[in-house]
Amino acid sequence: MAIRRLRDSSCSVARSLSLLGERWTLLVVREALTGTTRFETFREHLGLTADVLSDRLATLVEGGILRREAYQEPGRRTQYEYFLTETGRELHVVIGALQQWGDTNLPRPEGPSTLRRSELTDAPVRVAFVDPEGREVHHDRVDIIDVDGVDERAQQAG
Repeated sequence: MAIRRLRDSSCSVARSLSLLGERWTLLVVREALTGTTRFETFREHLGLTADVLSDRLATLVEGGILRREAYQEPGRRTQYEYFLTETGRELHVVIGALQQWGDTNLPRPEGPSTLRRSELTDAPVRVAFVDPEGREVHHDRVDIIDVDGVDERAQQAG
């Protein structure tokens, strides 16, 4: 199934992947979270071709993850900067979870390349399931409940 065809899925994960599942897309978001806004800086940091980066940025703008703003340096043509929307900033948790998983399961000998800390206390933070009372729930203790009553995997196989 082509990734963009997942947009109409009843599964939230599939719909999210229809926007975010292309190779490099989450790395573009990661760069935006660190403050990168300009096309050439994205290219420099990620090593992407202009065509691939243009496609990823356009998809993220179309999906409401980034907004595009024109700027012009003296004597140069108009260019664009890309800023995360509130929807895009919410992906910080997703990027943090991927990093946390990678640091645990695919560690580098020299340790993590990025740390996340609380702005208020400077204490390290991590991504977790949390119940309405603020208690952390271990991932092994979280039930996944199909509320549609539809097994989408069986539909796709058939």
